[in-house]
Amino acid sequence: MQVPAWVDREAFPFNVREVAGLSVVDEGQGPPIVFVHGTPTWSFEWRALISAFSATHRCITVDHLGFGLSPRPPDADYSPEAHARRFAAVIEALDLPRFTLVAHDFGGPISLDFALAHPERIERVVLINTIAWPFVDEPSLARAARMAGGGLFRWLYRNLNLSFLIAKSAWGKGPRPEKTWSQYTRMFPDPDSRERVLWALAKSLSASTPFLQSLWERRERFAKTPVHFIWGLRDGAFPPAVLERFRKAWPHATVDTLADAGHWPHEEAPGACVDFLKRALKSPSGSN
Repeated sequence: MQVPAWVDREAFPFNVREVAGLSVVDEGQGPPIVFVHGTPTWSFEWRALISAFSATHRCITVDHLGFGLSPRPPDADYSPEAHARRFAAVIEALDLPRFTLVAHDFGGPISLDFALAHPERIERVVLINTIAWPFVDEPSLARAARMAGGGLFRWLYRNLNLSFLIAKSAWGKGPRPEKTWSQYTRMFPDPDSRERVLWALAKSLSASTPFLQSLWERRERFAKTPVHFIWGLRDGAFPPAVLERFRKAWPHATVDTLADAGHWPHEEAPGACVDFLKRALKSPSGSN
């Protein structure tokens, strides 16, 4: 696949290829790790972890349709459940019998649909500041989820690049590197692209309640699957209360927290997250 000129190839030197219609990074050899990004980001957010683990593992990332280097068709379905179907198609095309899943933000529900349907193919799950139940049921997100489909939010996405304003506000205590943010903002250079992909995803939050509820109703399928959480505690969107709900559902899970990090622990504290993931990978794999 051709890499556009706006991509910082010094920071993101990895080869990309098309798999099942989406842009995929597939670096290294060894036990596979599949990294799944959220919104409004792309595989660039995993660059530190790919660099750290590709010497010992096969590191795979998938750009969801409309994000990063994947196509952006104007008439596509950009709801979480549609992204989940396309993610599953990539996994099947790669013919991965078992893998470790690492997911952040919307990458959680998008990838958990496959993982909960096929727990026997999951070595372990590492979740980073994400959710796996309806947004309308989460106090920190319910109001925004209900309003997202309205004209105000459409205007904000088109004219003020709302996703990135929210993303920056969810950063933790440390400085925000503008060079990094440019790798996310430049993939949506105009109002139409932001409306087509970002607002389309946001406005589907309420309508996607049955899909998200189905994830939570299947949570017991991870009873024998190692689960690890990496959580930035200064995340206003997915605050510590979200982590606690997860921990009650999966009491066998292990947890690493970062007191000064916000929604983006692997961007804000990549060295610590590399160490956390190294430790998680040493845990016994699932027995489903």
